[in-house]
Amino acid sequence: MMKNLTATFLAVFSTICWAQEKPNDSLETVKLNEIIVIGSKPTLHLKQSKSLTSVEEYLSKSSKINMIKRGAYAWEPLINNMATERTVITIDGMRIFGACTDKMDPITSYVEVSNLAEATVASGQQASCHGAGIGGSVDLKRNQFSDKITGWNGSLNSGFESNNLQKIIGTSLGYNDSRFYTHIDFMHRDADNYKAGGNKEVPFSQFTKYNISATAGYFINKQNLLEASVIYDKATNVGYPALPMDVSLAEAKIVSLSYKYVPKSNLITNWETKGYYNSITHKMDDTKRPNVPIHMDMPGWSDTYGYYSRIKGKIKNHTFLADLNGFYNKSIAEMTMYPTDPNENLMFMYTWPDVRTLYNGLSLEDNIQISEKDHLRIGANLGFQNNTVANDFGLASLRIFYPDMDASKDRFLKSFAANYTKIEEQFEFGFGLAYAERAPSVSEGYGFYLYNSSDFYDYIGNPNLKNENALEGNFSIGYKKSQITAKITGSYFYFSNYIIGKIDSNTLPMTIGASGVKRYEAIDNAKIFNTDFNLTYDFLKNWQFKSQLTYSSGKDNEGNNLPFISPIKYSAGIDFKKEKFNAGINALGNLAQNEFAKVYGQTKTPDYLIFGLNAGYTFNWSQNKLKIQTGVENIFDKYYTTYADWNKIPRMGRNVFVNLSFSFN
Repeated sequence: MMKNLTATFLAVFSTICWAQEKPNDSLETVKLNEIIVIGSKPTLHLKQSKSLTSVEEYLSKSSKINMIKRGAYAWEPLINNMATERTVITIDGMRIFGACTDKMDPITSYVEVSNLAEATVASGQQASCHGAGIGGSVDLKRNQFSDKITGWNGSLNSGFESNNLQKIIGTSLGYNDSRFYTHIDFMHRDADNYKAGGNKEVPFSQFTKYNISATAGYFINKQNLLEASVIYDKATNVGYPALPMDVSLAEAKIVSLSYKYVPKSNLITNWETKGYYNSITHKMDDTKRPNVPIHMDMPGWSDTYGYYSRIKGKIKNHTFLADLNGFYNKSIAEMTMYPTDPNENLMFMYTWPDVRTLYNGLSLEDNIQISEKDHLRIGANLGFQNNTVANDFGLASLRIFYPDMDASKDRFLKSFAANYTKIEEQFEFGFGLAYAERAPSVSEGYGFYLYNSSDFYDYIGNPNLKNENALEGNFSIGYKKSQITAKITGSYFYFSNYIIGKIDSNTLPMTIGASGVKRYEAIDNAKIFNTDFNLTYDFLKNWQFKSQLTYSSGKDNEGNNLPFISPIKYSAGIDFKKEKFNAGINALGNLAQNEFAKVYGQTKTPDYLIFGLNAGYTFNWSQNKLKIQTGVENIFDKYYTTYADWNKIPRMGRNVFVNLSFSFN
């Protein structure tokens, strides 16, 4: 009873007060309802209550983002309750595609918080990254070192978490002079199985990870900069308790070379051109699982070559951006099954049959200052995409189901958006309209017997799918005065040719124990509605109250609930900061998910509410800093699961963490 009263109070208080995230060290809104920025300093991780948490935890602070969890590592981000097929995620503007058919390797897993400067989250078509999407985009921007003071700089990081005995160690070192700079960052994490509430161990939830990020730049002159960058990320022995297989290796190699030009012209303010390459290797493994019906190897590879050339400028009251970008991706995934009888033949198939994707696009944006109070943003994105199945064996396999399919298919993709903002004293109002298209993903178009352990069906792609498209409407109302900052935003997406798996009763499954087969089809329409309320209130000089409430709804063309749509979610917290000391208490939870997607294999999820405490102190001497942070998550050791936990795996129970960060200049 007390839990429900507390949840109701938090939700009602948030709703009455509205909200706008305050521009501080956590979440910031840039022009109402456009882009949320997480931090803006090279020491982002030092300014958080838990400095060495994961990138996914930081992103979860955005009211636009939820996370699907299949274990303790590498969660899949949902933007506006849409999975990665409908969104665009980049690192420093670079397109990267996972190599796992089960989405065990989202792009967010290849960046560490210690080298992350900001994460720009754009809802719908309110900003354009490189490529066509519908739900929104995230650009993970790493630290920039070109403007640091000359000399040496660096840091040492160490952390420990009690629940899964996670050990964290990291370091960074950089050097700047008037013409040259270089920086390298290293982070290592190692964790055992975590324990859910009540000290119940969750087997196969361990992981080990290494991340190295390096950057070097050279100033040709004051207007011209050449920069090279590399990321190497390697995870081994990664357990996924919600899936039937674990991961023996997830490896990413990401390199880029960019040229930045800052002209003296009043017309062009910035021009950046970048070429990049990344290679992802992912190997699923079931050798540590007991009672496996048939042993399988499931490796995958994804290689991407890409570029972009982005120009920013200003003409009178017009601030414009033009972005020419493209990529070439090669995706291959295999499955080999080993019968228990050594006399039987191995069974082999391509689950991604060497699909080559070529994309070239042009993004244009114009921000018009109509008056001091009125602003209009107009954007457009035009793209050409070609998909080709390069493997003859894989093509022949798909032609079992689609005899007339061509090996190659061309698509034209387009999007348009307009957003109007009006500022009236302490209020800010905004609304927008948009149209967007996307192509089917590799799995949706060319996947071959991809097993989904959530609904127990094998999935088969459909190369004949049309482009999915959506009309979007959005609105926002903000208020800011003295100590209160408040905001409400909402978005409505009406889809045509909505791509989703539908049961094919005429086809037999391949996976042992599977309920049947689903083929990807385009249904007539679907609707998704999202709204969020946020509040920040500063009081008693050193105190701040924050609250957030979100509501979402999703329906298909027959009125059925769509899968993985968040129930009402809420959070609230009080922070205290004075000089070198900070402390806070927070609460977060979901109401029960009564509108679950029964038709798509989901079941009801109960409500939950958990609490956390944190405190920190910073020691300063000269230009050096030592920050100690500690806290307790899930104080009352609540046993719970959420709608976004694959196969209802429980979340982590009580967890005590300690983070130490030392930095010098």
